[in-house]
Amino acid sequence: MRPGERPEIARLSLFQEMGEADRERIFAASFLQVFPPQLTLFEVGQNADFLHVLVDGLVELFTSNDGRDSTMAVVEPVRSFILAAVVTDQPYLMAARTLSSSRILMIPAALMREVICTDTALMQAAMRELATGFRDMVRALTDMKLRQSTERLGNYLLTQSARRGEPERFDLRGGERVLSSLLGMTPENLSRAFGVLSRHGVEVDGPMVRILDRDALVRFSKPDIVMTDGPA
Repeated sequence: MRPGERPEIARLSLFQEMGEADRERIFAASFLQVFPPQLTLFEVGQNADFLHVLVDGLVELFTSNDGRDSTMAVVEPVRSFILAAVVTDQPYLMAARTLSSSRILMIPAALMREVICTDTALMQAAMRELATGFRDMVRALTDMKLRQSTERLGNYLLTQSARRGEPERFDLRGGERVLSSLLGMTPENLSRAFGVLSRHGVEVDGPMVRILDRDALVRFSKPDIVMTDGPA
């Protein structure tokens, strides 16, 4: 990593509170690289040689079986992935590919494990990252088990709005294929679901979503009691 890039990365939540000497050890061994869209970063079953931290861009985590892909998560900045494989020194259970030009910090996994054991602040930050991932998994599993597909889409829109501070309009990132796969739908079903939501306070124009009647969307989608996590 170039010296000029270090202050920006040091402000990331994963590294902000840790000791300066340990932070410099990590930075000296890490790489900050820009990857083009649609580049596979790693495959399922590959050993976790690096912790990836998405600084800019968009990354899809996905799995494959019998020729079919399924989107498991969409990573937005600033977030690490996949920390669980790095901490446990286990192979990846998901593959990753860029959805747009992405700037990614790559930290050697062995060094990350070593410093986590000695730096309390980094250990706590890693625990928060892992806990957030677990809670996101619970939300996704709840969606699949308890909601119909159109309700899942409505709940997803409410969650995305909440994470952005509840604006009336926002852009959906990743495209139709990724969103439909993430929600367990076909692109055709996704299009029909948006049509249904147009009767419940939602307007769509390309990637831009506008929530015209939040109360109507809430009544239809039956969102989670806890929409998003607050500060740790």
